[in-house]
Amino acid sequence: MKKFLTEFKDFVMRGNVLDLAVGVIIGAAFQSIVTSLTDDIISPILGLFGGIDFKDLSLQITETNSINYGNFITAIINFLIMAFIIFLIVKLVNKIMTIGKKPEEPAAPTTKQCPYCMSEIDINATKCPHCTSDVPQESPESK
Repeated sequence: MKKFLTEFKDFVMRGNVLDLAVGVIIGAAFQSIVTSLTDDIISPILGLFGGIDFKDLSLQITETNSINYGNFITAIINFLIMAFIIFLIVKLVNKIMTIGKKPEEPAAPTTKQCPYCMSEIDINATKCPHCTSDVPQESPESK
């Protein structure tokens, strides 16, 4: 039992688990901001143009039951706003991470093309494995 608790403690104290927990907590707090933005600002503005409030949209099935598809539309708008904002944040963080880094030089080619059969072969090959032709070696000056 002691080993189990030690393994559990090691699992919980890993950096990525703590990062995930912080992300979930911040995401939950951020969700209320996005929900408020949708409910209090975007829906009324859209209601001006369409003349309806999404929350009022429903389909009456029986006297006591209805399908509130307006709430579903609002949830979709919330999701799209949240996804767009997260996209912008990730894009910004990626841009910040590249500041000050030197661009990577392209890797030296490892293959070349056989001049006879046009197959791709190793850069150091002297004979084509496909057509068995002798491949002329490139001199360093021609590169």
